This record gives sequence, C-alpha cells and structure tokens, in this order.
Amino acid sequence: MPSDTDFAVLAEPFRPELLAHCYRILGSIHDAEDLVQETYLRAWRGFGRFEGRSSLRRWLYTIATMACLTALEGRTRRPLPSGLGAPSEDHRVAVAPGEPSVPWLQPAPDALFGGTDPAAIVAGRAGVRLAFIAALQHLPARQRAVLTLRDVLAFRTAEVATMLNTTSAAVDSTLRRARAQLAEVRPVEDDLTEPDEHTRRTLLDGFSDAFTRADPGALVNLLRADVELEMPPIPTWFTGRAAVVGFLAHRVLRGPDQWRTQPTSANGQPAVIAYERAGSGRFEAHGVIVLTLVGGQIARITAFNDPSLVPTFGGATPRRANR
Repeated sequence: MPSDTDFAVLAEPFRPELLAHCYRILGSIHDAEDLVQETYLRAWRGFGRFEGRSSLRRWLYTIATMACLTALEGRTRRPLPSGLGAPSEDHRVAVAPGEPSVPWLQPAPDALFGGTDPAAIVAGRAGVRLAFIAALQHLPARQRAVLTLRDVLAFRTAEVATMLNTTSAAVDSTLRRARAQLAEVRPVEDDLTEPDEHTRRTLLDGFSDAFTRADPGALVNLLRADVELEMPPIPTWFTGRAAVVGFLAHRVLRGPDQWRTQPTSANGQPAVIAYERAGSGRFEAHGVIVLTLVGGQIARITAFNDPSLVPTFGGATPRRANR
C-alpha cells in the first residue's frame, strides 16, 4: 500500500497549478485555497485505490474540478463593480457605500502559483489575468470548468468528458457556448500584447511614488485617456483620466505620508499592497491595488479595499511597509 510519503512526493508538485485552476473557477483565492486543501485530503484518502488508469495529474484535476462545482451550487457569481453598473465620468458624484454582502471577485498573488522560469511565467499570465477571471464569472459553473480544462489547460475533449462524467459531444457543446459568451464579455484589452518587464517596473514604481507622495499630477502621464478605476467593495467606479485623477486627488491622496506601498504581483499583473496611516500614527493594512497595463500606460486601477487580502500576499507588518 502506498505510504503518505509516496503520496506527498507524487502529488505536491501539482498544488500550485491546482490552486490556479480552482481560482479560475471560483474567483476567490481564499475559497480556492480551501478547495485545494479539500482536494488533497480526498486524494490522500483514495490514493490506495488509485489504479493508475489515468495520470495522477488528471485524477487530481478531476477531484478538484468536481469539488469546485459542488462548492458553487447555489452561489452567485463574484463580480467587480464594472460588471454591475455603468461608470461615472465625474469625480464629484456621491460615492456609494461599500457592499460587504456582495461576494466580490478577489485578486490572487502570483507567488502562490509557483514557477521560476521567466518564459513560463509570461506565458501563464493570460490564464489568471484579472479581466479573464472576471469574464469567467459570467459563465455558469460547468461552462467555466469545461473552458478552463480545454482552453487553458489543454486537456483533450475525451479526457474532459471522463473527468466530468459526461460525453464528448456534451463537452464540445458546452465549450462552444462558453466561448461565445466569453467573447461577449471579455475586454479587448485582455488580448493585447504584454508590456516588457522594464515598462512594467517603471509604471509600477511611478504609480507607487505618486501615491505615497500624494501627487496626483504625477499620475497623469502614467494613465491612458480612457483609464478606469474601481474599488470593490464600493460599487461606484470611474472612467476617463480626468475623473480618475480628480477622484484620487480629492478623496484619496489627501496628503503626503498618508499611504505606504509594497510592490507585489497579482494575476500576472503589477500590483502594490497598500497601507494607510491610522489615527494612532501607525500604518495599517488597507488592501491590494492591481494595475492593468496597455500600450505602455495604466489602463485600469483595481483597488481591492480588503485588509484580509494582505496576509495572502505576504504583506509586511505596517511598521515594515516600504514607502
């Protein structure tokens, strides 16, 4: 009978990619971590009965996918504010209060998905980009599963049919519907060429510097004219450079040394962990800001105002946060 050590040695290398898979389907990195843990527990319990008629990788994906589909029963999709209503072009509008009852989409730290080869990292970014994950949320759960198994992970139709206990014809039909619906909601920007690493770093550094110095004017040249800003759990969001800079200038960047940032990466995109000065003078975790880059400029700022995300990104304690 295989030992626990045998199982760990054979199964653990697949954990990062299984986490990415569950995240694509669920839209929550917290839920994905829980489901991957459940997947490994189920696999460990059944490992002695694993007969090797399929690869261990495919077997683990089968368990993970079915666990995700079960978890999604009766749940609503995880949106971003841009998926719920129209944006504002005027920064002076009243900003709606946060909606903690909405199960908002969450960002995911690249570090959890593993990988050290630069070429592989760049190639894998499209599969976890924020716009792609948000678009997947518009699909029914089974369509999400089929599309990710076929188009992202490149399992064959017959393999997916076996994994989901259905027919190849049903898989092909579900995939066609999923692709058609995804094409309607996926932004064009999500298919554009990734900027090089130097450009990514320059834009991230420029954004962080302007943010911590409370200098909205320094953001102007970094932002596209049609830049968008959204801030879950706040439903209000903005479009256009004037509205975005105006909102940041008047309601966020109220003075220098109010914010500190720590560079990171999320969903294959540059990001920062944000810390805000509290009444005590200490900096407290505020959330994670993800930048979408198009054509050498920032096309979207998605500020996840959720302190619970910071530990997931390995955020430093407030007193150690970098300016």
